[in-house]
Amino acid sequence: MLFPLVVGLGNPGPEYDSTRHNFGFMVLNRWAAADGGVWRAAGFANARLAWLASGVRLLQPLDYMNCSGAAVGAALGWFKLAPRQALVVVDDVNLPLGHLRLRAGGSSGGHNGLKSVEVALGTQEYARLRGGVGGADGDLVGHVLGRFAGGEREILEQMIIRAIEVLRCCQSQGLASAAAKIKNET
Repeated sequence: MLFPLVVGLGNPGPEYDSTRHNFGFMVLNRWAAADGGVWRAAGFANARLAWLASGVRLLQPLDYMNCSGAAVGAALGWFKLAPRQALVVVDDVNLPLGHLRLRAGGSSGGHNGLKSVEVALGTQEYARLRGGVGGADGDLVGHVLGRFAGGEREILEQMIIRAIEVLRCCQSQGLASAAAKIKNET
């Protein structure tokens, strides 16, 4: 198992369910349901944790997006993992709707959730899977906190399915193989 901790970023509460910013939560919720993971409160941080039969731990920080790094740092400390053993799933307004991008590290790209993780970990060297939620026409906050329109929901559904396939590929074949899988699909 290459990434024993997979983190989905999002905002807590029903008012944020199905918003663009909660792409990370959507992917992990679906993966946990498919692989028998049961969500429980994490005893080490304000977060939810699900263990998959494969041994992968799924984490959803329950602080708002911009403060999610604290839970990621606490989880790495609790499980005695290095930042490079974590993979973060997050939305990206700089990618077209439906596109995925997987990287071993790099900048936050302006994403406040990733900035929070960087600050908490003291490094940019953790993997991230970005899901394209389309660009905003002006109001960025309204865009990421908005829900997907009717015609976008099928694209979202396919992107969630592909994201889970990529995450499973990361675990079994490594990040390079999973990244190649994404590249071959576009």
